[in-house]
Amino acid sequence: MKRLLLSASLAASAVLPSAAHAQAIPGAVVAVVDLDRVTRDCNACKTASAALRGQVTSLQSRENTLAAPLQTEGKSLQTAIDALAGKEPDAALQARIKAFQAKQQQGAQEIQRQQQQIQANQQYVQKQIAEKLGPIYTQVMQRRGANIMVEIGTTLASASGIDVTTDVLTALNTAMPSLQTTAPAPARPAQQPQGR
Repeated sequence: MKRLLLSASLAASAVLPSAAHAQAIPGAVVAVVDLDRVTRDCNACKTASAALRGQVTSLQSRENTLAAPLQTEGKSLQTAIDALAGKEPDAALQARIKAFQAKQQQGAQEIQRQQQQIQANQQYVQKQIAEKLGPIYTQVMQRRGANIMVEIGTTLASASGIDVTTDVLTALNTAMPSLQTTAPAPARPAQQPQGR
């Protein structure tokens, strides 16, 4: 019995000091930031946003340029098909139809490639902003004595004294004078040498 009590007391003494050494969690000091305002109002963001809008406008213009002659040609072909009154089109009309379909497909592929490029550009801009914001959050939190930073849109209410949006915006303008608005081409996998 004494051995059991002695073993239990030794085990307890081994555990108690480690529990005493555990650090208490500090009280939460919260800061909030309005990321919508930061990404809308930063100088480089405004310039990048204008460039991306220009890319979208250019795409829409190209889409209209491609669509107008196709629409005219499509109406002409439909009129020719309607005039056949259910008969099979001759070889010349079939060739025109195939050429028209090829032009439609080429135009659709071109528009799709440009849309994908614009999406890649938008994602690239967001990535650049996110890469700059990470260290800025840490700096602002340290400077303002916060240990938690929350996006203001996720809060129900907050006092104006904990809003660090202006600090983050100022630091972002300093750290990021410009943004690249054209995403780099995706890396192509290296071709492996063919064996003999």
